[in-house]
Amino acid sequence: MGKKRISLCLLCLVFLLAAAGCGNRQKENSEYKIYYVNKDNTKTVAVGYEPETSDTQEMIEEFLRKLLQNVKGPDYRRAIPKDVKLESWKLDSSQLYLYFSSAYMEMDNVSEVLCRAAVVRTMIQIPGIDCISFYVTDSPLMDENGSLIGLMTAETFIENPGEQINTIQTASITLYFSNKGGTKLVPEVQEVHYSSNISMEKLVMEQLLKGPKGKGERSAIPENTKLVNVSVLDGVGFVNLNEGFLNQNYEIAEPVVIYSIVNSLAELPNVNKVQISVNGDSNMTYREKMKLSTMYERNLDYVDESAQSQEAQIEEGDEKVIIKEEESGD
Repeated sequence: MGKKRISLCLLCLVFLLAAAGCGNRQKENSEYKIYYVNKDNTKTVAVGYEPETSDTQEMIEEFLRKLLQNVKGPDYRRAIPKDVKLESWKLDSSQLYLYFSSAYMEMDNVSEVLCRAAVVRTMIQIPGIDCISFYVTDSPLMDENGSLIGLMTAETFIENPGEQINTIQTASITLYFSNKGGTKLVPEVQEVHYSSNISMEKLVMEQLLKGPKGKGERSAIPENTKLVNVSVLDGVGFVNLNEGFLNQNYEIAEPVVIYSIVNSLAELPNVNKVQISVNGDSNMTYREKMKLSTMYERNLDYVDESAQSQEAQIEEGDEKVIIKEEESGD
């Protein structure tokens, strides 16, 4: 009887150990993940998580609580800053609406992109959620150029099939702005931080529309111009702008406006020519003589001679755009 009792105890112990080991493996290979941000603020970090419920509404509450909890770990932290409050949420026809406090807009660009990526990746896993919208108070989230962020899905932060975008990258890009007199172009090298799921041509156009950082320059592109879309095909950059581009500023010479865009995009190694359209229409003439149906090539004749020393540093054959992935410190 004593031996049977001991054998039974040993058998129970084996089952308990096996269950514990299985539980640990299950956590490591968890179907669900909560996304955080690493300590260097350069990428998202996925941590396996087993939800306590399978009900959609309750899972939303549970996952949001996890995202808003402080994390006690040396390698990663919560993606939503402490001063950013989630004021409310609602689920309507598979679309999750998240309403944040005004403090959301106080995040820098890098932190905002990582925060958004972490939240979307976490919440989109929940059955019954197909897309997510961010609101700040009662207004839909806009980017720094005033463009609507819109619906975000599981593919929003994926660049290539199966390849998730985890990192924030740094690029040095050359942009062409107008001099104060509006008669010449001035090249300006900017170092920008961006999420690696944005194309380089879009990054260039967004930064160009933001305007120069230097004091002796001004934007050549008319105010209230918005980027509709931009793409590159067979070496040609196709830039589609809204009707704000037609708001004329005669203080800036006509070719300076056009070549501000053309020269900036032509700095990219995959762009040889540029065609501009307004709301998809290129069958028009910009002001008096610049036909938008023309595919314009890079032209340095309009570059200010005093800026040639800076431009001379960009030689043919040199790499025009330098991209590096920031060290994560992991």
